[in-house]
Amino acid sequence: MSAVEQQQAEPSPSSNSSSSFEVVEADTANKYEAVVPHWFYCKVIDSRERWIPFSRQDSEKLEEAHNSRKDDEQLVVPTEGGRYDVHLKKRLRCAMYWEEEVSEVRRCTWFYKGDKDNKYIPYSESFSEELEETYMIAITLDEWKKKLESPTREIIILHNPKLMVHYHPVTTSDDWGSTPTEQGRPRTVKRGVENISADIPCGEPLQIDHLVFVVHGIGPACDIRFRSIVQCVNDFRNVSLSMLQAHFKKAQEQQQIGRVEFLPVNWHSPLHSTGVDVDLERITLPSINRLRHFINDTILDVFFYNSSTYCQTIVDTVASEMNRLYRLFLQRNPDFKGGVSIAGHSLGSLILFDLLTNQNDSSEDEDGNKEGSQMGAYGQGDIGGVKEILKKLELSEYYSVFEKERMDTQALALCTEKDLKDMGIPLGPRTKILHYVRTKDETQDAQQQAQDKSEDAPNPESGSSLQLDARSSSMNGGGERPYLDVGLGQVSANYPQLIYKPDIFFAFGSPIGMFLTVRGVKRIDPNYSLPTCKGFFNIFHPFDPVAYRIEPMIIPDLEFEPMLLPHHKGRKRMHLELKEGLTRMGMDLKNNLLGSLRIAWQSFTRSPLLAVEAAATENEDETSLEKQTVHSDMKPEEPAATGKEDSPPINVGMLNGGHRIDYVLQEKPIESFNEYLFALQGHLCYWESEDTVLLILKEIYQTQGITLDQPLQ
Repeated sequence: MSAVEQQQAEPSPSSNSSSSFEVVEADTANKYEAVVPHWFYCKVIDSRERWIPFSRQDSEKLEEAHNSRKDDEQLVVPTEGGRYDVHLKKRLRCAMYWEEEVSEVRRCTWFYKGDKDNKYIPYSESFSEELEETYMIAITLDEWKKKLESPTREIIILHNPKLMVHYHPVTTSDDWGSTPTEQGRPRTVKRGVENISADIPCGEPLQIDHLVFVVHGIGPACDIRFRSIVQCVNDFRNVSLSMLQAHFKKAQEQQQIGRVEFLPVNWHSPLHSTGVDVDLERITLPSINRLRHFINDTILDVFFYNSSTYCQTIVDTVASEMNRLYRLFLQRNPDFKGGVSIAGHSLGSLILFDLLTNQNDSSEDEDGNKEGSQMGAYGQGDIGGVKEILKKLELSEYYSVFEKERMDTQALALCTEKDLKDMGIPLGPRTKILHYVRTKDETQDAQQQAQDKSEDAPNPESGSSLQLDARSSSMNGGGERPYLDVGLGQVSANYPQLIYKPDIFFAFGSPIGMFLTVRGVKRIDPNYSLPTCKGFFNIFHPFDPVAYRIEPMIIPDLEFEPMLLPHHKGRKRMHLELKEGLTRMGMDLKNNLLGSLRIAWQSFTRSPLLAVEAAATENEDETSLEKQTVHSDMKPEEPAATGKEDSPPINVGMLNGGHRIDYVLQEKPIESFNEYLFALQGHLCYWESEDTVLLILKEIYQTQGITLDQPLQ
């Protein structure tokens, strides 16, 4: 009897799945805790589906909405800083500011490891509930080795809380009748997001201090990995968040700042959707097909911009897209009180520069009404005016469409190309209407300017609003150094107006200087500034083959280096300091060697003298040589010292409010080995450059009186 009792007291090793886990799980038996769900969304990356977790902040927001308003069919939750909306009932994630494929959203609790990589994939919500229910019964009753069959006829076995396996069935039939557990390679199953290796961000600050629109350069790909402008700007935004935490920590702790929002502006897709690609395809030779396709898709964008027809399409697209994004952003962020800046990469910076040089500073009312000038060009809105406009454009057949939409002249002035397209207006009539609206606005603005000038003589110190007139008068005034208009040589186009005034214009890897020179502009008037934008920064990598400087066009008689951007961790990179030290050492050795050779040469060529005279002459030579050596030693250091001391007083004109314009990045150590090898990388490096992002944040927050925690040297 004692033996039986002993057997009952000591359970058999085969009574459960694994006796080694029984002691460990004895304390946790009958203690079930509900799993904490986390929300994921599915995205296709490199032709593979990837399940990416929402930030903890967004996941908690989605879970709260899911638990509180389950029956709301139209429930929408903004996520990722308001750039995406999640339709909770449909389980869909939609981009709000740009076009992107809709993503599936899942409330995830159970995961299994994929067969091709180590990424965990969430089970469907319905099957996860079955797994959770089975797990709850198993842990409560302490009965394991539970089997479940998934909707795809795959077997999941729960051996114990720490060992759960998913068996993938073999596609071929098994004549031997083996069980599914004996087929295929088992996969690990995990319960709860805390048990998988997922990089879950904390989330973004809710407060938005500033808005920056980013315009891309040539081609659909923006970096060396052939990613789109949306993906590159996402990286740029993530770098800005890390820089804020590293260099503005005090301001964040005091809740003085939130974050800067970056929104991409895409003009390549609308340009190539005009049908020009079909025309190019007909005339493209069949040989070296990939290279020719690459040229048609990228390099030809430069020629498109220099064509009056397609230049108009590009500037209209960029301006209308930035205006649309600005309106939509204000609609989604009604409490936003910050400023707006713009940034352009490569050709995108030239497009923005041409737009800014053609902005009209007097187009806005003093009370800050952004759209009053557009509506004022048409007076009080009436539908009859629209009828007259369509009749004048020979588009009367579309009047019924405008009448149905209750479109008056004021509404017509605010219409974008997308609005007309949504109304069903074809491309040809749409272009005519938009061209008429722009021409009407510009005519009204020109008449208003002429009236203002006749009533009040211009004040030369009144600021940038009169700089265009100042430039024109300087051309015709016959001064010693006449300045040509920076708009000289621009493609003939009707440049649209922006509905806001940008605070700062940032140019990355910009060819603006080259294009101005090619257009015939040799010098820029030091008194010139962009009409509606007071700040301008030209940022470039030293090996960027597309980048050109701006400051030498303002001060051509003075040679000086661009401002060196400090490393985001402080001081110069070590290899640059070593390079400078070796250069200085080389100059010292060179000067000492020349001094020694000069002494030796003089000792050979000198005629015999008396001992006293020789000694006196030798002393004089040594004294003069010491002076020469001292002066020669100082020469290589004088320019550097002078550059450091005199760099602040350098007057580079008013294009950046009297401050420096050209800023050069520090190359990485590996890049210094071969400039040509890293030239392409130098042109595409800005999206992940901490130094570039830190300069942007420093200048933006400096306008708000907020500085870095510690100034960088």
